[in-house]
Amino acid sequence: MKTQDFFDEHPVFRHEEFAAFLTETGTGSKKTREALLAYHVKAGHLLRIRRGLYAVVPRGFRPGDYPVDPYLLACHLTDDAVLAYHSALQFHGRAHSVHHRFPYLSRRARQPFSFQGQAFIATPFPKALLEQQAEDFGVEIRSHGGGQVRVTSLERTLVDVLARPDLGGGWEEVWRSLEGVEYFDLGQVVQYALLLKSATVAAKVGFFLEQHRDALMVEEAHLDRLRKHVPKQPCYLERSRREPGKLVASWNLIVPPAVLERAWEEVA
Repeated sequence: MKTQDFFDEHPVFRHEEFAAFLTETGTGSKKTREALLAYHVKAGHLLRIRRGLYAVVPRGFRPGDYPVDPYLLACHLTDDAVLAYHSALQFHGRAHSVHHRFPYLSRRARQPFSFQGQAFIATPFPKALLEQQAEDFGVEIRSHGGGQVRVTSLERTLVDVLARPDLGGGWEEVWRSLEGVEYFDLGQVVQYALLLKSATVAAKVGFFLEQHRDALMVEEAHLDRLRKHVPKQPCYLERSRREPGKLVASWNLIVPPAVLERAWEEVA
């Protein structure tokens, strides 16, 4: 395989991927690797995004003018990156609004990174998933932009944005985005929600499904599985904000009036 073949199959790549390719082709010396990268960067074939991360520049573009695909970029910021939360909603074409903030999951702690007007936010995998070695539950590998991305499924994304609405764009964005999805595999939704081992998350997911019982064809069995895990004490829909609200007794959940009444619909 020639270097150009590698570039054709890896529109965004990490230094380690290029090193592995050269090793496989028998030209894996560090000197050769660095010389090749330096040559292609200088020739305008590659854009160095940051240390160890490159994008292939198509013909007809100058490196400084080429818009790097943010989904491919996010998925190469670490070797285990997964598009999640609002990034996943946008990737699946289900986000109510376009955001320029791309959260992604990773075991590697990283400072927020900005590039070409987009912000990339590393978020750790939930501890409960790591403990159960279940961090890949609901993670899909999709072809995109000539490469591949890892992204959470719509079912996992539903639970994740209810668990972390701050990473989903806020309650209005979360509600409107999820309401635009016609079908979820509810068995997968409930299974993933319970994997997180959080009573608050179980209550949030149960409340959302109950609110959309008819539209999503929610069965009582789905709700019953979640009800077994509701908090023993009333908890807030969003703990960090603790907004005044109404207690939904069946889920022991204090829900702000704006969410219960869908206040955003009055403004629309």
